[in-house]
Amino acid sequence: MTLIIVVIFVLGCVLIATENVTNINKAAVAMFVGTLGWMLYIAYGTDFVMAQHPAEYLAFLQGAAPSSTAVKEFIAQNVFLKYVGRASEIVLFLFATMAIVEILNNNGCFDFIRQLLKTRSSRRMLWMLSITTLLISANLDNLTTTTMMLMLMHGIISTRRQRLIYGSAIVLAANCGGALTVIGNPAGLVLWNIGAVTPTNYSMALLIPCLTAWIIPTWWLGRSLPERVEGEWITMPYRGDDTRLTPWQRLLMLLVGIGGLWFIPSFHSITRLSPFLGALCVLSVLWIVNEIFNRKLMNVDTLIQRPTLRALQYGTIQMMLFVLGFMMAVGVLEETGVVGQFAQLMEREVHDVWITGLLTAGVSAFLDNFATAMSMISLHDIVGTEALAGGLDGGYLHQFAQNGSYWKIVAYASAVGGNILSVGSLSGLALMKVERMHVGWYFQTVGIKAALGGLCGFAAMWLIIYFS
Repeated sequence: MTLIIVVIFVLGCVLIATENVTNINKAAVAMFVGTLGWMLYIAYGTDFVMAQHPAEYLAFLQGAAPSSTAVKEFIAQNVFLKYVGRASEIVLFLFATMAIVEILNNNGCFDFIRQLLKTRSSRRMLWMLSITTLLISANLDNLTTTTMMLMLMHGIISTRRQRLIYGSAIVLAANCGGALTVIGNPAGLVLWNIGAVTPTNYSMALLIPCLTAWIIPTWWLGRSLPERVEGEWITMPYRGDDTRLTPWQRLLMLLVGIGGLWFIPSFHSITRLSPFLGALCVLSVLWIVNEIFNRKLMNVDTLIQRPTLRALQYGTIQMMLFVLGFMMAVGVLEETGVVGQFAQLMEREVHDVWITGLLTAGVSAFLDNFATAMSMISLHDIVGTEALAGGLDGGYLHQFAQNGSYWKIVAYASAVGGNILSVGSLSGLALMKVERMHVGWYFQTVGIKAALGGLCGFAAMWLIIYFS
């Protein structure tokens, strides 16, 4: 049964990596693999439980005779719920940030971005788009940021080839910006939730490497643009009756939404509660402010009419379901013991976090960057246990402690590896769908530059960790 579960997981990863060829949604594949894996696990529950949790199971029985019903209840209450809780924390955080973006977008709080892009200089527009995307993605999830910026860019740039260049720069900035903070992408959230990293230490370690991996390919892309850009601008989008907020009200809502997200690490540090609770608190405050500012519209039964972009809704929901499904799939692999065996194999054959990082980046280019990161993160408890049992040196073990180099290397490698091919991240897939871009064009035009930038970032990270 373990072999069957592993085969299903591997086939699922293949389908996830080839979504652009098979046209099978990766979120659906991840959900199917996760649910089927747990169904097969519980079918042989007694064998798995006695191999992984014998003492806990005997304590659960409290002297009663073992039975198939008892082992199923034990798995449901003591094994399965642990992984549901981990996945739900991430999904609820993403849900809160999605709702925050929707409220801000409906009230025109991001309209100032369009005004910043009012220029005829192609390179100036490239850097303004990239810098704005980088800053927003560090506070919101990278897919939401990518979709929003692609929609904005699509309405300004009229030439398709230029849209492909600008769109690629947005993807690079979103992935690198998301890796800068623990709230910028799901992988960082997972590392923060399990206590592997702290927000400040994580951001400081990844700041220079991520900026390096972003600046080099973006500068390179700018050289392929003409001097002037062909675009269309309007002073401000016409909104009709969807919102009557003044500029200062929009600015206040933006500060409540984005500024509130900055407070979440402090909230977690003070209360030790899950970060998603802080995100829901920010959402509730923003929601109240929204209703106060728009009370006249609501009193006359004229609710906000501005439609939310379907691409934004669909992409974010897809990401949440994908995260939930894949985390559940990785969880069932951990419970079969396969993760432990793979960790021992990595320890014997590799035994170097930097080589592991390069392998992670290579896999992330083909597989989804979050899927790759989760696969490597799942090894952490097992590696530490096996290393202690093997009497390994303390310097090696230190790399797997809180704020150890392993977590930062894996997070960085999976993020920049997803830049090499457009299929390596949900942001890249969003660009492919919006602009009908081909994987081959992206690799030739962007991927090679992104790989070189990522290697320079690796070198910067090595220097930072070596001399720290």
